[in-house]
Amino acid sequence: MAINIQNLLSAANAKIGVAAVDAADSARLASLTNFVNNHRNTQTFASFASLPTADSSNFGQIVRVAADSAGTYLDSGSTFYVSYVNQWKQVLFSGDSDVTVGQFAPAFQGRNFGYTSGGSSPNETNVIEKFSFTADANATDVGDLTLARTLPSGQSSSESGYTSGGSPNTNIIDKFPFSSDGNATDVGDLTGSKSGLTGQSSRTNGYASGGIGITAIDKFPFSSDANASNIGNLTAGRFTAAGQSSTDNGYTSGGSAPGNSNIIDKFSFTSDAGASDVGDLTVGRYRVAGQSSSESGYTSGGTPSGVNIIDKFPFASDANATDVGDLFTGLERHAGQSSTTYGYTSGGVEPPSTRLSSIYKFPFVSDGNAVDGADLTEAKSYLTGQQY
Repeated sequence: MAINIQNLLSAANAKIGVAAVDAADSARLASLTNFVNNHRNTQTFASFASLPTADSSNFGQIVRVAADSAGTYLDSGSTFYVSYVNQWKQVLFSGDSDVTVGQFAPAFQGRNFGYTSGGSSPNETNVIEKFSFTADANATDVGDLTLARTLPSGQSSSESGYTSGGSPNTNIIDKFPFSSDGNATDVGDLTGSKSGLTGQSSRTNGYASGGIGITAIDKFPFSSDANASNIGNLTAGRFTAAGQSSTDNGYTSGGSAPGNSNIIDKFSFTSDAGASDVGDLTVGRYRVAGQSSSESGYTSGGTPSGVNIIDKFPFASDANATDVGDLFTGLERHAGQSSTTYGYTSGGVEPPSTRLSSIYKFPFVSDGNAVDGADLTEAKSYLTGQQY
């Protein structure tokens, strides 16, 4: 079958929020037509991890991955990716005759790697670590923040990870690249110095909500390096809460106000406004981590007494959370990451005082318990997470 390349590009741009591809790049993507007509002859790789770096040398190339946990499409056990804007983006099929470049992992989910940044080990650390979403393997140290700190918030664009705020009290917004391993740079400031805050990510902006003694929701752009602006407030000041993101809204769940909060707050990504209380967790708690599937938000672990509960609440409607599984152990002061198929926790403390290096994961496709899959380079707590 033939395919309109410009329509495909427009759909891709709308999905991943990048600038329109120019005519020269459109010509370079003309191989898509041949691929659609002859997809079973496409170059095959054993796994996503074995793909070459997506760059100008292979821009527009589509490859077949024989085994990929992201899903199976068209050919049994296969997934297809296109090299697009220095990233491998998934191509999804509906039967043998329809093709779309769609369901790209949004900023709040990743297909490639999870990251942790900052934390206490036991002193403040500036380390940025990376671990694979496609294989259970230990993390590696890939760079440094501009400032060692604990209790920061994490945000993720399609190209970069962000670490904002933290203790000792700072307003710094650090940015580090996903396309290569490297140190972070200071690219802006929050509206004030704050720690114990939590992060959310839309396709175009990063958000930092709450913090110790703070109700503010800050927003900063991904398209340029700039300071944050205050767009509204949570329903109550809370710290060490969990952050979740859907396509349209940011969520802040749990936290200490002080006292153990069970509130699930929601605020819009499409308009600047304060949050509203849309539901309750099953247990009020703080020092929690947040994860996001395409349909639900998850709040895992927390204090008091090292809660091991994994709560899930829907994005489609305002409702209370339900208990859908357990972490590998009681856990608090940990970070959260989200792939398209699993929620992850990294680091943290197993009460009363055992600092952990463990990376746990639990499935999005079904309600279930977490398993221990890998380790960070060292045990640490009060760190934050990002994903690519």
